[in-house]
Amino acid sequence: MEHHKKNIVKRFYIIGGVMSLLLLAIIARVVNLQYVNGDKYKQRSSELTLKQDTIFANKGNVYASDGNLLATSMSKFTIRMDVMAPTLKVFNAEVGNLASSLADMFGNSKSDYEAKLRRARKVGNRYLLIAKNVGYNDYLKVKQFPIFKLGVYRGGFITKQRTVRAHPIGKIAERTIGYDDFRGEVGIEGAFADFLEGSNGLRWKQKIAKGQWKPISDVNEKEPINGHDVITTIDVNIQDITHHALLRQLEYFEADHGCAVVMETATGEVKAISNLGRTSEGKYYEKRNYALWESHEPGSTFKLASFMAALEDRVIDTSTIVDTEKGKIFIHNRKVEDSRRGGFGVISAARVFELSSNVGIVKLMKEHYDENPEKFTDKLAEYGFTKPVGFRIKGEGKPYIPNPKDKKRWNKISLEWMSWGYGVSVTPMQTLMFYNAVANDGVMVKPMFVKELRRGNVVEERFKPEVVNPKIASQLTLNKLKKVMENVVVKGTADNIYSPRFSMAGKTGTAKKFIPRVKNKNGEYEGGYYSNQKYVASFAGFFPVDRPKYSCIVVIHEPKKEKGYYGATVAAPVFKEIAQKIYATSPEDEIINSRKVQFASLEKDYQEFEKIQAEEYSRIPNVKGMTGMDAVALLENLGLKVKLNGIGKVQSQSIKKGEKVMKGSIIILKLS
Repeated sequence: MEHHKKNIVKRFYIIGGVMSLLLLAIIARVVNLQYVNGDKYKQRSSELTLKQDTIFANKGNVYASDGNLLATSMSKFTIRMDVMAPTLKVFNAEVGNLASSLADMFGNSKSDYEAKLRRARKVGNRYLLIAKNVGYNDYLKVKQFPIFKLGVYRGGFITKQRTVRAHPIGKIAERTIGYDDFRGEVGIEGAFADFLEGSNGLRWKQKIAKGQWKPISDVNEKEPINGHDVITTIDVNIQDITHHALLRQLEYFEADHGCAVVMETATGEVKAISNLGRTSEGKYYEKRNYALWESHEPGSTFKLASFMAALEDRVIDTSTIVDTEKGKIFIHNRKVEDSRRGGFGVISAARVFELSSNVGIVKLMKEHYDENPEKFTDKLAEYGFTKPVGFRIKGEGKPYIPNPKDKKRWNKISLEWMSWGYGVSVTPMQTLMFYNAVANDGVMVKPMFVKELRRGNVVEERFKPEVVNPKIASQLTLNKLKKVMENVVVKGTADNIYSPRFSMAGKTGTAKKFIPRVKNKNGEYEGGYYSNQKYVASFAGFFPVDRPKYSCIVVIHEPKKEKGYYGATVAAPVFKEIAQKIYATSPEDEIINSRKVQFASLEKDYQEFEKIQAEEYSRIPNVKGMTGMDAVALLENLGLKVKLNGIGKVQSQSIKKGEKVMKGSIIILKLS
């Protein structure tokens, strides 16, 4: 018995000793976890269950010159629900009301939403998807729905925000407005990316299950600061006019691509720029920024540079006589031919330009510059053709002007071919800058796309017109050039766009496209010649003639030859439509009344013009077939209030054409 008690006591001590050792081990482990390696394990725990989530700041806005939004950041929200967060009592009491609110907002039935929520509660879903791509205003409404308004922990309301870039005016001018994302830095957005960028915020999130995370609280640890704004020179009305005028012509002629640019003469502000390329399905979109990027042989629009150089050097005058022979000559066995079969006969230099005689301009340039071609190429350098303009926007094309000192590339016909726009390569923006300088009394200003940079309402930087060349030619030369350019429209190659209502001046251009010499899949060489099927049609000029306010260039590549390919047929009508609509939609004191009569002999004609105009604008015009935006601009300028039904083009108007305008009257337009 005594022995048995001793065994029990012995066992008790052994068990007590083992338990003491275990307790000491536990205490040691706790001390190690809490004090020795406590910080290390706390950090590891936080890394596994908590994370900092970046809240990306909205980029600044890009505005048109009139305040219209061209690009802006929009918040889109994905809404989820931790169905287990509300108490059972709250969930059962409010789930029907929540389902009803969701049905009203997103469209499914109340019963569907209630069944979905109850199933999620039954299986313990803590990350139930409610909706994707919810806008900010709708997000604020959803946040106040039953249960959700209790917040993250008591209501289970979980949101994930992302920012998308939107262009409120659609795809118009998309390449120039640009973007800054995975596709690269393009256009104005790419050029001013650093200024548009904001400062990102931070928010803590907690892991709940299966790799799912939800915010710890309703507030952010660091609020994002949005970026700053860029104010462009684009005028939305002129941009819309330019885009649709170009698009219509491209579609009719089934052209490959084209561009059109409108620039304010005095400042160089680009008011509109449209670049449209064709898809395999025959649709057009902003494929590339052709106006800046595409350096190409311009054809006859380059004759203005040849004519200016010769006039400025006093080797010719507008009255100089030229024999265009029978419209065909050969220079070192290479044919130069006029568009009119049989030629133009013996004509003045002015008529050479107005009728775009290739033979005439080549003979003039050969006679006066063949012995000293550097004299001509030096002039081209002064005119800005030998180097890029230097835009902040990336992707500007490089010009090419042959140099007589480069013996490998200069040949016996280089001078003559340059004189009528072949063997050279320039971008449409370079050509426009040159034509604008003629309109601007010789002051060459650099085209500009941005007016201001703003931080909130504070102007950070204001861009002023940049003068590239203060005087590209004498005033005498410029006056002669303006006159012959006006005559191109009045009685020259572009007389098809002449209008007695408003004055225009410019030059047509038609160039055959050069097909490069390349190897085909069989290893044989193809190309290396000028195509008889592919052409570039162009027109560059300014309006109105007496006090030019805008310059404009239109370039269309590869129109369908069967429908037409000359600059006068393909490009000039686009120029006219743009000019005509700007006249019609601009305030009278800006375009018409600001033009002062400078010569007594013109007073009578000017007053007659004003009389005709006043009569025309006192009557309701026919706007059928016009786009809604064009019709609204025209009618509101007459003092009418416009109401639209539908979208697209005007099918009918409530007030008939020819009725007297009663300012303040309402006119209803039905659109297709």
